[in-house]
Amino acid sequence: MSKAFKKTVISGLTLAMVLGGSTAAFADGKGKGHDKDKDRDNRDTIVKKVDYGKDVNINIKLTFDDLKGKDVEWAQRYIASLASKRVFEGYEDGTFQPRKTITRIEAITAAVRLMGLRDQAESADAKAANLNFKDADKLKQKYPWATGYVSVALQNDLFTETDDMIQPEKEADRLWATTLLVKAMKLQNEAKAKMNAKLPFRDADKIPAGSVGYVAVAIEKNLIDGYEDNTFRPNKSVSRAELAALLDRTGSQLPDHASVKGTVTGALNNNLLPVKLQNNEALNVEMDSNVFVFRNGSRVAPGDLRTGDQVLIRTYGGKAIYVEVLNTTNDPQQQVDFTVTGTLNSYTLNAKGGLANITINQNVNGGVQTAVYGVAPEVYISGDVSQLTAGRTLELRGKNQLVHTIIIR
Repeated sequence: MSKAFKKTVISGLTLAMVLGGSTAAFADGKGKGHDKDKDRDNRDTIVKKVDYGKDVNINIKLTFDDLKGKDVEWAQRYIASLASKRVFEGYEDGTFQPRKTITRIEAITAAVRLMGLRDQAESADAKAANLNFKDADKLKQKYPWATGYVSVALQNDLFTETDDMIQPEKEADRLWATTLLVKAMKLQNEAKAKMNAKLPFRDADKIPAGSVGYVAVAIEKNLIDGYEDNTFRPNKSVSRAELAALLDRTGSQLPDHASVKGTVTGALNNNLLPVKLQNNEALNVEMDSNVFVFRNGSRVAPGDLRTGDQVLIRTYGGKAIYVEVLNTTNDPQQQVDFTVTGTLNSYTLNAKGGLANITINQNVNGGVQTAVYGVAPEVYISGDVSQLTAGRTLELRGKNQLVHTIIIR
């Protein structure tokens, strides 16, 4: 086994360990908390086996055929991101129904799961909890799976002190959903401190005084904005597409143990993407065959990922299923020349037999640090190529993490 291949295997295992402890959570279109186990033949559906004491199939669907039309296409990114975390998914028939209004129990379930509390909500203790709501019996009879979620929501102050009913089937309006997600961010104290804020909306007088602070915080955190006519419309029902945007914006400001961020250091090769994480760990990330890659407002092919892209990666089963480009190489500040020296660790070849990536070891603060660099197609190599062996001292020159010159010492 070559050193390059060994490095790839180790990197894949490392990424799985980094993300393997994350909490998986989702809410399907019916608000049901059950893992869907019906395998569908769909090119955008990723089916994984998960051991919860027994093998079950979990479908992760990132795109939906009914996400068509300018009024909902804008939500594609949010929906794919949430689906990759299994926070908010579609119906069993493969649709997402983005225009359908969301119910309170669906929103509560998604919020609890977004907070990473799914395991707690689905524990035996939570399911057996006594709920002191007037409609608790109705909830347990009609939505028995939701008992634990309501219990956890109560423990985390997602309800108000005066709520005496759950009203699971009531449509969630914009004000209620906004308040719920600010609470999910644990910003109640900040909201209370902003109760005297002057809101910028024409219909601000329709927002109850006790809710002003929550809306103010939501604006400040970029969770919500108004309509083109500068109204907030607090009583307007929230659609599934709109809730997806609210959830994803909220989730981006919560601890995200289900993803990692890093910099692409070379071209996709043999379905492996070389990435340097924020802690400088170098990994080769294996792409799922149906990975959803999001760049500049739309889905693109994995091959469109470029060296220097700052990316968020979410994996499932050890493979990347969602990649979002946060900053691109089009940013002039990322077009940086570099020269580094180190010893050769390993390299990989592309389909044409040329260098694709090169890994070197560097001495940093008394320790050894591994770095992976992509190699330009027209790379210039100075020295005897036969000496390109492990442990050989190299000088790499390039731009934006892409090596264009290799000097063999």
